Amino acid sequence: MVTNDGTIIKIKHEILCEVAKLVFAGKFEEEKEMLPYRMMPGPKASYRCCVYKEREIVRQRVRLAEGKNPQGARNNLVVQVVQAACEDCPISRYVVTDNCQKCMGKACQQSCNFGAISIGVNRAHIDPQKCRECGKCASACPYNAIADLIRPCRRSCPVGAISTDENGICIIDEKKCIQCGKCIHSCPFGAISSKSCIVEVCQALKDGKRIYAMIAPSAEGQFGEGITFESWRNALKEVGFTDMIEVGLGGDMTAYSDAAEWIEAYENGVKKTTACCPGFVNLIRLHYPELEENISTTVSPMCGVSRWIKEKDPEALTLFIGPCIAKKSEVLDQKIPGNADYAMTFGEIRAVIRARGVTIKETPEVQQQASTFGKWFGNSGGVTAAVLESMKEQGFAQDVKVERCNGTDACKRALLMLKMGRFTSDFIEGMTCDGGCVGGPSRHVDVAKFKKARENMIQKADSRNVKENLKKLGADKIAMHRDNWTPPETAEQ
Repeated sequence: MVTNDGTIIKIKHEILCEVAKLVFAGKFEEEKEMLPYRMMPGPKASYRCCVYKEREIVRQRVRLAEGKNPQGARNNLVVQVVQAACEDCPISRYVVTDNCQKCMGKACQQSCNFGAISIGVNRAHIDPQKCRECGKCASACPYNAIADLIRPCRRSCPVGAISTDENGICIIDEKKCIQCGKCIHSCPFGAISSKSCIVEVCQALKDGKRIYAMIAPSAEGQFGEGITFESWRNALKEVGFTDMIEVGLGGDMTAYSDAAEWIEAYENGVKKTTACCPGFVNLIRLHYPELEENISTTVSPMCGVSRWIKEKDPEALTLFIGPCIAKKSEVLDQKIPGNADYAMTFGEIRAVIRARGVTIKETPEVQQQASTFGKWFGNSGGVTAAVLESMKEQGFAQDVKVERCNGTDACKRALLMLKMGRFTSDFIEGMTCDGGCVGGPSRHVDVAKFKKARENMIQKADSRNVKENLKKLGADKIAMHRDNWTPPETAEQ
């Protein structure tokens, strides 16, 4: 996870780790109310204004770990506001700084339509109760003395889903939020987080259920060249997982299915968008609903691998692990048959591993489960490369144009053009995170820090093509469209 304040991440991970320990010990329900007191013993505060606020923040984060909102209720919104932490954020957006010259022109006061500005002894003053945050005063000031203190969470939101209530507490609009998670690590107070399935997963592991971990392609390289998928497999098996599968295999499955769908669409003059990024799918459904029919019906790599596992083991539960917050919404909201049962971030699964006293060790790769096309799925443009390769493997020789949308702004531009009927390319690859999944909000480190390691690791993979890999692993027969999969136990009846 990436932030300018390691303290926030440290506290968050400590809470998750302690929660996991209690679940594995069978004491969670019995001792969860005492956890805030154990972690923040007082009497002096360590990070906030008082120990009581610190304890309330821990209490609210424990509820998130249970899959609830911070107040203890259940709803469908994955991204949540920890209100006790949000109370520390400044309320006023526009503030007069020391640059104010208390000039005779009073341009700031003259420009305000709401009577929010008065002239004090030393400088102008903005009344936050009257200010409507229009920004006219800041534009009018000849000395640039009025600072725009737009909240970092609000600035980071690409769809305008964040506002504040009368007490200055952040509000997330469910009708606008695409669950991308960009706001989470932008908040310097750690006041925005996401609901977690850590309690459910740890309980399932404790109960001995058959849980398969599925690691995102973007994991390769993030933890150094020595931490391979085999490293993850060994550690997760030691924790109690039945096995670990590389979601790059799902990338191959999605690409091959998308290729057939794109060929048909191209021949019929229909423009399609990818559906593997849940943030992008949420963007279309909430902000461009008239384009919903343009979304590919092929399921995501996460869903493809989950179906592949469940075909082999009808008792399987599947857990996706990656840098993506929106994957949690895909699990909770989209209700796709055969999809993953749970989704976690890298930080969450590392808390589980740590709670079990397990270490992820450097291990040579011994079993490749994806082609290089599936492995590059986590990078912007990787989906397009995999689908175009799959189209060639299916005998399609036409040149098609694909708009590779890197980040939410690029996605919005392409979708707007498609909505207006002015989109000139044939297809859209949509990735709401800059750089693709590797730039996800819960990535382990900045992309620049692991780019070379990732390239080196993928270069070591053999040159099998997409179709060859699917046949090799028996994944070529799995139903890959949203509503055409039946659980194995149902199919036998």
